Amino acid sequence: MVATLTTLFGQGGGGGGGGMVVLVIYLAVVVLAIAGMWKTFAKAGQPGWGCIVPIYNAYLILKIAGRPWWWLFLLIIPFVNLIVLIIVFLDFAKNFGKGVGFALGLIFLGFIFYPVLGFSDAQYQPQGR
Repeated sequence: MVATLTTLFGQGGGGGGGGMVVLVIYLAVVVLAIAGMWKTFAKAGQPGWGCIVPIYNAYLILKIAGRPWWWLFLLIIPFVNLIVLIIVFLDFAKNFGKGVGFALGLIFLGFIFYPVLGFSDAQYQPQGR
C-alpha cells in the first residue's frame, strides 16, 4: 500500500528523465531544421524568417522553385497537391544544382536535407522559365 501511494503522488523512485532526453533531442532537431531552412531561403535571396510563417513559407518555396504564386491553391487540392509538391521540390533542388535524389530527400527527410542545403556551398542559380 505504501509503495502504491508514493508512486501515486509522484515520489516513486522511477525516472522521468527519459522523456526529457527525447524532448531535448527533438528540440535540437527542430532548431537545426529551421536553421537550415532559414539559411536556404537566405541563399535564394528571400527573407530567412519566412521559413517559420506557415503559408508564407510555401509561397517562398514556390518563388525559389520559380513557380507562380497561384500554385498555392493547387497545394490545397487533395491528390493534386502531391504531384505539385513533387514538381516544386524538383525545381527547388534543380535551382540549387541538385538532382532528383536530393529533391526526394527534401520531401521525405527535410529535417536532414534543408540543413545540408543551407550549410553547404550550394549556390542558388535560378533556371529560366
